[in-house]
Order: sequence, then C-alpha cells, then structure tokens
Amino acid sequence: MFRTPARLFRVLAIAEAITWTLLISALIARAVGLSPVLVTIAGGIHGFVFLSYGATAVLLAFNQRWHVGVAITAIASAIVPYATIPAEIWLHRTGRLEGDWRLTETDDPRDRTWYDRTMRWFLHRPWMLALLILAAVAAIFAVLLLLGPPGGK
Repeated sequence: MFRTPARLFRVLAIAEAITWTLLISALIARAVGLSPVLVTIAGGIHGFVFLSYGATAVLLAFNQRWHVGVAITAIASAIVPYATIPAEIWLHRTGRLEGDWRLTETDDPRDRTWYDRTMRWFLHRPWMLALLILAAVAAIFAVLLLLGPPGGK
C-alpha cells in the first residue's frame, strides 16, 4: 500500500483533512446542544492522525532530502484545516514526492550520515519503523492528553 513515499504522504494528508471534518462537525454538534463527548472522540482521532501526519512528514523530509523550509511547511500544513491537501499537491507538482524509498547507499556522501544509515535500517524493517512511529505518536499523544485540551479547563 505504501510502496512509495508519495503514496504514504497522500494517504495521511487526506486522513488528516478527514479528521478535521470530524472535529469541526463535532464542535458544531456541541454548539447546537449535542453531547460534548463527540468533541472528545473526534478530537482524539484528529490528534492521533495529526501527530501521525507530522511523523510521516519528518520521515519524508529525510528520505526526500527536503530543505528545512519545505519540511516545516509540510508539517505546519496540518495546523490549518484542510491545508494538508494543497500541501501534498504542491509537493507532488514540484517533484518533492518523486522517487522511491532510499533503501540502498549510493556514492552520494549524504548517504553516509548517521541519520541516513538509521533511516535505511528502519526502511528495511518497515514493521519496526511503523511500531517506532506508533510508539512515538502514542507517547506524544499521552503527554498532550495529560496536559489537557487546548484552552484548558
């Protein structure tokens, strides 16, 4: 399913936009008198996908060798509702999502950095990479839950 970086990024960009819809719908539902638990559920789902999108953007920033500004733009697009879709389109149209996963070392000196070697090691073990990302997202998610909702109560 995620044979290319572009495919993985597209799926998470769309998922992030869908969860924005869930969250906004739940906020509207609460405003018209429906149960506030809808916001808790939709917020949790959105938060988890938001963090997953951010982790994926970081992974792709390394794999695709994006400049810092491009990486920040990709990550920050999750903050604005639905902005992940135009960000994905822009990255695709500018060729920043082209290519495969960098699984082998080349003559490029950048392939010899510790983070490139580490990324390749994980890319050769996709289940371990998925578990690592899931664990990191879950840990951040747990910390954010302990801190409480935005605006606090």
